[in-house]
Amino acid sequence: MMKLLEKMFGTYSQRQIKQIMPLVEKIESLDEEMQKLSDDELKGKTVEFRERLSKGETLDDILPEAFAVVREASVRTIGQKHFRVQIIGGIILHQGRIAEMKTGEGKTLTATLPTYLNGLSKEGVHVITVNEYLAKVQSEEMGVIHEFLGLSVGCIMHSLDKTERREAYNCDVTYGTNNEFGFDYLRDNMVIYKEERVQRKLNYCIVDEVDSILVDEARTPLIISGEGEKSTELYKIANFFVMGLTNEDYEVDEKAHSVILTDSGIEKAESFFKLENYADPENMHYQHHVGQGLKAHFLMKREKDYVVKDGEILIVDEFTGRLMEGRRYSDGLHQSIEAKERVKVEKESKTLASITFQNYFRMYKKLSGMTGTAETEEMEFREIYGLDVIVIPTNKPIARIDANDLVYKTERGKYNAIVKDVIESHKKGQPVLVGTVSIEISELISELLKRKGIKHQVLNAKFHEQEAEIVALAGEKGAVTIATNMAGRGTDIKLGEGVKEVGGLKVIGTARHESRRIDNQLRGRSGRQGDEGYSRFYISLEDDLMRIFTSDRFKGMVDKLGLPEDEPIEAGMVTKAIEGAQKKVEGNNFDVRKNVLQYDDVMNKQREIIYSQRGKVLDGENLQDQIQDMVEEVISESVDKHMSGLEETLKDDTHKLLAFLEEIYLPKNEIKLEDAIKLSNEELKEKLIAIAKQKYKELEELLKDEVREAERVILLKVVDTKWMAHIDDMDHLRQGIGLRAYRQQDPVQAYQFEGSDMFDEMISNIKIDTIKYLYHISINAAIERERVAKETGTNAVKDDNVKKQPVKKDKKPGRNDECSCGSGRKYKNCCGRA
Repeated sequence: MMKLLEKMFGTYSQRQIKQIMPLVEKIESLDEEMQKLSDDELKGKTVEFRERLSKGETLDDILPEAFAVVREASVRTIGQKHFRVQIIGGIILHQGRIAEMKTGEGKTLTATLPTYLNGLSKEGVHVITVNEYLAKVQSEEMGVIHEFLGLSVGCIMHSLDKTERREAYNCDVTYGTNNEFGFDYLRDNMVIYKEERVQRKLNYCIVDEVDSILVDEARTPLIISGEGEKSTELYKIANFFVMGLTNEDYEVDEKAHSVILTDSGIEKAESFFKLENYADPENMHYQHHVGQGLKAHFLMKREKDYVVKDGEILIVDEFTGRLMEGRRYSDGLHQSIEAKERVKVEKESKTLASITFQNYFRMYKKLSGMTGTAETEEMEFREIYGLDVIVIPTNKPIARIDANDLVYKTERGKYNAIVKDVIESHKKGQPVLVGTVSIEISELISELLKRKGIKHQVLNAKFHEQEAEIVALAGEKGAVTIATNMAGRGTDIKLGEGVKEVGGLKVIGTARHESRRIDNQLRGRSGRQGDEGYSRFYISLEDDLMRIFTSDRFKGMVDKLGLPEDEPIEAGMVTKAIEGAQKKVEGNNFDVRKNVLQYDDVMNKQREIIYSQRGKVLDGENLQDQIQDMVEEVISESVDKHMSGLEETLKDDTHKLLAFLEEIYLPKNEIKLEDAIKLSNEELKEKLIAIAKQKYKELEELLKDEVREAERVILLKVVDTKWMAHIDDMDHLRQGIGLRAYRQQDPVQAYQFEGSDMFDEMISNIKIDTIKYLYHISINAAIERERVAKETGTNAVKDDNVKKQPVKKDKKPGRNDECSCGSGRKYKNCCGRA
């Protein structure tokens, strides 16, 4: 039925594009007028547009002229003119939607249209890319157009200090990676003085490779962490225990990505750790360390999930194949892998600040994105981000041939066939790009080609520094490039001389990825802008996807065919089985991301309250009234809490109340017990509040102008301390909350209710501690202020996941010198701090 309706009325994307075509035609009709303008007149348009905006016109009002100006400026600066499909893409991006444009259709140039238009508002436009290289290249190449028209352009690089970052964020257009923008947001909400903040309000954002950033990376939150206090010794002991297990002692479930001890394994654990009952609650820390040790040994694979480089465990992004510098597995898994690989086991970290990409990007006033493959995740974009996906037609018809999959019984048969195909293509000069799902497979293919004497390039996480250079040359005649599936994404593969005549670039997939979208991205590396091209996937029944997710019935039917390992199976049933397996995994992954978000949404509401409070304090809001309100609330709540109203406990209740308040602000014996007993609760509150106000007045006279600064610094210090402890408590709550499902209780709902109670308790403790610190300021106010400021300085935060900003010095240390950030690592492998 749906197909019939689409045939009659067109797809959703086609109907949406039809609606904006009059606007596209209007932009194109201004072309001649813009060509007649001199350079100065064209540049003057920016001033004119800004004046019109200040007089009440909207960005939509000036869109046709602004887009026409960018088209002409592009021709004059970089010699490229936006095609009609790029104008359509630009309008879609300006509307706050996702533009799906195939590889090679010029997404980077497309983005200059809405970037310029929204940059006119002076509120800032952020262009997010998947890696620093692309951010730098795009800011330089596309920045020429914006700078010609008078817009300022900045680029956020990992090496920038705070001053340089602030300057970059204050530009009209700022390029950078999702990690840098997210971490800067978190760091801005940890500073003591507003001058230390680097970001402005989050206005408009264009996310390049939006599926990679908002979908693939959304399972891992950004975390700024400090060093925890737990010993690392138990990880080494648990690792030693796991190494001594046999196959009968544990059970691996690859589908659920879990591994557990069997009864024999539990017996061995009880004997090894000298425990009476392994399952007892008091043995949870043993269960945790052993559980992570089992995961490290039997689920996490070296060269696929992580690499060991210079004595460090570096995570490999499962989607991009890139190394995730500065990121660590949470909950002790990283330490377990370190113990397994016998490198230094770092202390378990404590979370100081955290946010998911979903919640970070949803804070932008307007969000948009572009990619070659988004339609398969349209439901997720709509449900999580409120974004719809518009598929934009290609500028020229696609000429690439997408051949049917070839399925082999064994991996060995599959790899032999791939090598044979590469050799045949190489002989006739056809360039080949071989896409692999892991570093291990890319090196295996490389070894097989070396034996056959075929010269080739390998691009995986180990060689990511040369990524763009290797990928750019992959279209040259006779070139053979082996790459992890998404490596080089964002860099065009242009065909060399004589390549079209031999069939264009051939893309070979060595296995189907868990996501159809990643397979489509690999195919899309070939056949850009109507070029000739060819793609084919080789699959074996021993591949992880087929082995784990296809049914036993299907495997039994294939076995009955009795095919030799080097003979391919071509059948619709096989293709359906593959697609079914991929849909299963995609559904599982969506559920994981949705689950992460549901939990983070609870934290997000709390985070917004805390960060909003910090923002007001930083912006110099007078806290006098707020502090007085806190004092009254604490006194009132304390009286209500301590005074039960029972005659027989009156003396004891009053004694406990006065003792509690003496710890906070009340001078000893200021109110005698016998006098307090005679007062009603309301009279007692009034008396206590009057004393508090008088004492605060004395404090103000003592500190003079310094009191406002003391209020500010102490409140920030207390808020940050309590918030960090609260994050830690919420982490612990979440780790155990899943068990509530066994009690027929919704874990997310339980997390929400209990987290809310914990948050209320934290707010109460913030008030109590703020008052306590303020009323206990020493007479030497200047010394005390200096001490508090020093204690709460941002340099006191040790940040494992985000490297500190470099301190500039005249002489840069050598690559092998120890980095001065205190990590103990070599300069070349650390944060680059001089």
